[in-house]
Amino acid sequence: MKAIVVGPEGPSLVEIDMPRPKPAEVLVRVRAAALNRADLAVASGQPHGPTGGSDAIPGLEWAGEVVAVGAAVNDFHPGDRVMCSGAGGYAEYAVADHGRTLPLPADLSFEVAATLPVALQTMHDALITQAHLQPGETVLIQGASSGVGLMGLQIARWRRASLVIGTSRSPEHRARLAEFGATVAIDTKDPTWPEQVRAATGGRGVDVIIDQVSAPVANGNLQAAAVLGRIVNVGRLGGSRGEFDFDLHATKRISYIGVTNRTRSIEEQRAITARVRADLWPAIAAGGFHLPIDGRYALAEAPAALTRMRKNEHFGKIVLTV
Repeated sequence: MKAIVVGPEGPSLVEIDMPRPKPAEVLVRVRAAALNRADLAVASGQPHGPTGGSDAIPGLEWAGEVVAVGAAVNDFHPGDRVMCSGAGGYAEYAVADHGRTLPLPADLSFEVAATLPVALQTMHDALITQAHLQPGETVLIQGASSGVGLMGLQIARWRRASLVIGTSRSPEHRARLAEFGATVAIDTKDPTWPEQVRAATGGRGVDVIIDQVSAPVANGNLQAAAVLGRIVNVGRLGGSRGEFDFDLHATKRISYIGVTNRTRSIEEQRAITARVRADLWPAIAAGGFHLPIDGRYALAEAPAALTRMRKNEHFGKIVLTV
């Protein structure tokens, strides 16, 4: 099969052997794969959890048709249309654990489906499982113009949050956040942004913050949070180290929660996928969650697609068609 493999000079399209599914896996003919920021680390040869390094195939999410299943799989069959999360999606064929695989609604295209698994799993886990968001509470999504961020806005509205604030440093991107559920859009380049968040919440501060930026906004998050607020550290796009006001953290009794898939067991990852299906499936099947496709590239054009992501100019998802 053809796949994008990381070599000494970076990722390129090569011919390799088709993978075989282990007992709990499904083998999928990939029709579309979506880019995620973690793919940049894999493509540069850096280890990323169990993936990365030389000869790695990037790609955390994809959609296609099941062509074979492992001996222990009885919930999927050859011919099923599915969307998956895992590793190795930049290829004509990829394997996924059956517990991280979801069936496609009949009218959902492969391209659209490929954009959904990581965003749905990440933000449902962050907002519902970790932050325990309740109807009527207020939410701030840092880095809201990314695919995962846009999904966070939508899940917050699905959960009936009373106020959903999204941040982006791009005025063009901020102008579009309302399309995906934001009631307020804020520019974190403005040093008064924590005051703007408090003003939007009547001076109380926001109940839940989902932070994909971290270092440069960490203390601002503490300032913007309500007493007993919850901050979930999902990403470190702005850096993994920075100043932190421990006194303000303690004074407000803020719960600060870190998450990553890199240290989660397959059982934990299956549980996240199961919760997404249990809670969100009717809305997914009805087309209630969607992400804009910023650009489409052929599989061989994956290096160009990764370059676009690295420039951080895209809005929503970048997709490879296979």
